[in-house]
Amino acid sequence: MPADLLVVGLGNPDDEYGGTRHNVGEETIAVVAGRHGGGLKRASKHKSLTAQVDIGGVAVALAFPQTYYNESGQAVASLLRWLDIDDPAQLVVVHDELDLPPGRLKVKVGGGLAGNNGLKSIKSHLHTDGFVRVRIGVGKPPGRMEGADHVLRRPGKAERTELDVAIQQAADAVEVIATAGPDRAMERFNQRDSEADPL
Repeated sequence: MPADLLVVGLGNPDDEYGGTRHNVGEETIAVVAGRHGGGLKRASKHKSLTAQVDIGGVAVALAFPQTYYNESGQAVASLLRWLDIDDPAQLVVVHDELDLPPGRLKVKVGGGLAGNNGLKSIKSHLHTDGFVRVRIGVGKPPGRMEGADHVLRRPGKAERTELDVAIQQAADAVEVIATAGPDRAMERFNQRDSEADPL
């Protein structure tokens, strides 16, 4: 299944995790698939749900790893071999981001992983961090709550509305990356610099 680009949405596969902050990457993949007539189907050999779509003449493989979030690298490495992709710039990872306010979106190429275990797993398996990320802000946990507890919970109604908008924007960002490249996507989606974001 040849592809020009692999777009992976991070999340956890079980129904109990659906709608949690940790699964906004998965939700984005579903939106992109729906927009372009792709149906996600199980690719057991690659531990993923996958779809192939055409975005502006670009062959894009979409995937939601079924390995659980923190082991995403297993699926991603297998998918890249399957698709014969060896350039990390042809990999886009959509994920939740604690270091951005809820609903904020940023596109980034390479760089730090900000403690994200899914990204760490991908870097470990690929031996590079040079892939593209679409980061969807879910905010810091309140009080003394651990980050893991925060991302594994479903947001309240107001935040859910913000995340729904951000997921649509993340799908837009995927389309821009596919057709015009990550630099154009960064120009379009990274405009809101109302606070320091060193990552």
